[in-house]
Amino acid sequence: MADDKVASLSVFFPAFNEQDIIAKTVENATRAVSSLVDDYEVIVVDDGSSDKTAAVVEDLARRDPHVRLVRHEVNRGYGAALRTGFASAQKDLVFFSDADGQFDLQELPGLLSMLKRAPIVLGYRIRRSDPMYRLFIAKVYNIVVRLVFGLRVRDIDCAFKLFRRDVFHSVELESDGAFISSELLIKLKRRNIPMVERGVHHYPRTTGISKGATPKVILRTIRDVIRLRLGRPLNPPPPP
Repeated sequence: MADDKVASLSVFFPAFNEQDIIAKTVENATRAVSSLVDDYEVIVVDDGSSDKTAAVVEDLARRDPHVRLVRHEVNRGYGAALRTGFASAQKDLVFFSDADGQFDLQELPGLLSMLKRAPIVLGYRIRRSDPMYRLFIAKVYNIVVRLVFGLRVRDIDCAFKLFRRDVFHSVELESDGAFISSELLIKLKRRNIPMVERGVHHYPRTTGISKGATPKVILRTIRDVIRLRLGRPLNPPPPP
């Protein structure tokens, strides 16, 4: 390992109905990470998939002790899957990406090299390979979060982020939805934890369908923006 300060690394992927790509994603991750550090784990957080995602990962885990499956019995949302991934990670560094194969973990060394500058390294998509409507929604959303919370990062929702694990000791995450990335970075910023950014490549999805930017996801995110801005719980208990 070029940086001998990196003792161990957790990599995790939130996954929902990704049976056609998850094996390739995990195998690519294992190949990339094993060349960087000896002590590592690759975790898949299956968020209540109705297909064979969990079964595929279980088979991989039987053959490779570095691979681990964590399951939600029902679909709880992207934010819940990320929170479970952060809580499940056991190594010194924690990295996450999406399970859909739109990122290349061979670019992870670029993030690792920047840890000497800050304990959080945020990837941003150099050129985002998504439909125009998603690019528009993302642009508006980034502007809103910047204006409301003062969070100035290039690509809030880019699923290519690396953290020193101890930064999570001061942060309690609540969102079960797509607001999770914003919530995390806003709360870290409020604690004055330094962040740096690095461009990464983004590739078209080759299997499955995108689960983001649906009307339900957008409305839930708007609700979370308002609640966090007002200092209210993102997941209030149901009325008695």
